[in-house]
Amino acid sequence: MITIIGAGLGGLTLARVLHVHGIASVVYEADASPAARTQGGQLDIHEHNGQVALREAGLLEEFRAIIHAGAEATRVVAPDGGVLLDQPDDGSGQRPEVLRGDLRRILLDSLPAGTVRWGHKVTTIRALGAGRHEVTFADGSTTATGLLVGADGAWSRVRPLVSAAQPVYYGTSFVETYLHDADERHSAPAKLVGEGSMMATVPGQGIMAHREAGGVLHTYVSLTRPLEWFAGKDLTTDVAAEFAGWAPELTALITDGETAPVLRPVHALPEGHRWERVAGVTLLGDAAHLSPPNGEGANLAMLDGAELGRAIAAHPSSPEAALTAYEEALFPRVAEEAAESARDFDICFGDRTPQSLLELFAAG
Repeated sequence: MITIIGAGLGGLTLARVLHVHGIASVVYEADASPAARTQGGQLDIHEHNGQVALREAGLLEEFRAIIHAGAEATRVVAPDGGVLLDQPDDGSGQRPEVLRGDLRRILLDSLPAGTVRWGHKVTTIRALGAGRHEVTFADGSTTATGLLVGADGAWSRVRPLVSAAQPVYYGTSFVETYLHDADERHSAPAKLVGEGSMMATVPGQGIMAHREAGGVLHTYVSLTRPLEWFAGKDLTTDVAAEFAGWAPELTALITDGETAPVLRPVHALPEGHRWERVAGVTLLGDAAHLSPPNGEGANLAMLDGAELGRAIAAHPSSPEAALTAYEEALFPRVAEEAAESARDFDICFGDRTPQSLLELFAAG
């Protein structure tokens, strides 16, 4: 039995692709249930990675049914509210938007009952020899496995089996807020955001918002500050004060938030992170290659899951051959993606924004 730690998009994609190939797996997840916490906002699922994974999983039709039509529209806005760029969604884009929770749901629904074991938080993992590992959970239960996959995110409990690397703070944090019934109750920011995504950035700070289904505006406020700066700060009033003089329809995305603001510090693993082959264990997604956000993270995690599932299916009698093949393809791919992620983050939030951002969109 293949053991997967983490029921995020990457781990579930792996479980689904294995199931398509007739291979059983068990996914252990710390959350008590699928509804234990919110799953975040919209994701743009890219043709060359996320959609490839969904094709391998046999879920393209289900995916198409949850697409938020029109959400690929993009705006870049100046601090005074002036529109610098306005690209409508004309239907020709290759990055359709879906809610993360909806995408997770179709993956969960595609798995046999009992595949995901909820309420299993990993506390320790012990090597048993010959590629086998014993996983202990917070409730005292254990499981032993000959193939262990860490799909458990940035602070992976599986990663230390193969690597001493730990995520480090990238220098920027986001504050997440929501507005509901935006067109009726928050018409000015809703009009400025438009039908898709809106970015208003200057060096060191920015306000980014995305229109989600049902009139929801989902906002991330970025500040390049030491992590200690946020200690003791009010994430509404103190953060809004950093945007004094910005257009009120922009700052309303902070001050009028209808959910408790959440601090999201950006962390990253070393660029080009890799490890020596360790028998019986591997990583995928953020556990393997956490990078600053650029819209690729979920896509890459799903592609990892699909590629690993395909490698296991191609080497049914040799798990080590499967893991070797997977990692040999993984490492150069994610090194290139990590470098691109760093470049993209600088374009969006570095010293030349918003000009660098406008140049990016102009280049297509």
